[in-house]
Amino acid sequence: MQKTSPHQLRAQFRALLAGHQCHSAASVFDPMAARIAADLGFEVGILGGSVASLQVLAAPDFALITLSEFVEQATRIGRVSRLPVIVDADHGYGNALNVMRTVVELERAGVAALTIEDTLLPTQFEGKSTDLISIDEGVGKIRAAVEARIDPDLAIIARTNAGVLSTEQVIQRIQAYEAAGADGICMVGIEDFEHLEPIAASVSLPLMLVTYGNPKLRDPERLAGLRVRVVVNGHAAYFAAIKATYDCLREQRGVDASELSASELALKYSLPEAYKAWADAFMKVRE
Repeated sequence: MQKTSPHQLRAQFRALLAGHQCHSAASVFDPMAARIAADLGFEVGILGGSVASLQVLAAPDFALITLSEFVEQATRIGRVSRLPVIVDADHGYGNALNVMRTVVELERAGVAALTIEDTLLPTQFEGKSTDLISIDEGVGKIRAAVEARIDPDLAIIARTNAGVLSTEQVIQRIQAYEAAGADGICMVGIEDFEHLEPIAASVSLPLMLVTYGNPKLRDPERLAGLRVRVVVNGHAAYFAAIKATYDCLREQRGVDASELSASELALKYSLPEAYKAWADAFMKVRE
């Protein structure tokens, strides 16, 4: 069986970042998915934080998964992976010192790259899921991540939310993260090319976009010209697995139930309404 070392995979990912093409990331949520993605010729995979929460906890993406649980899943994937894997390390599981621990553990797991975002996680008392930490705190996290890695080829990617900031604010943040030593910039919330172009022109780093299949950004050549090297269109493979499991077990059991989509099944079995009720009960001021 062909084996590829973590260092080789990181070198492959660095070459991808330095190249001139835009690549679609495969959603790799377990070892089998990683092997399938490599066999099908994907250049890069991603372990999403929301997917890890569903896969490990059957819980919604409320920052409930712990670092050790996430690292365990990344390690399982890293043992067999023959393609570089980016992991969504959320907020680094705490402050800048927690980020250092996160980098150490994920580097040992064999990942090629990790994203650290500036969202305020977990959501604070009376807070919103789109609240961001200050630029200074975000810079501190990126500097800490760079300091903590041992293999210089491990890529540290700073992530921010372009959907809740003005273009000027996005540019201010990503320029600060570039100066802090980030190897790339990941953005969620880019609306279209008119939104992307001035932001891309403001930094020299390779870019990664989380588009969730946004039809206004489906032009790989144009994206590549704006230094977008990785696009995450979502995690359809994982949701297809949920759907296939449900349909197979329903048929085996002979249950005559209404047809549910993959997203509806994920919502049904991850119990988001229960978590929202607990958040409302314990994280908001009561009259």
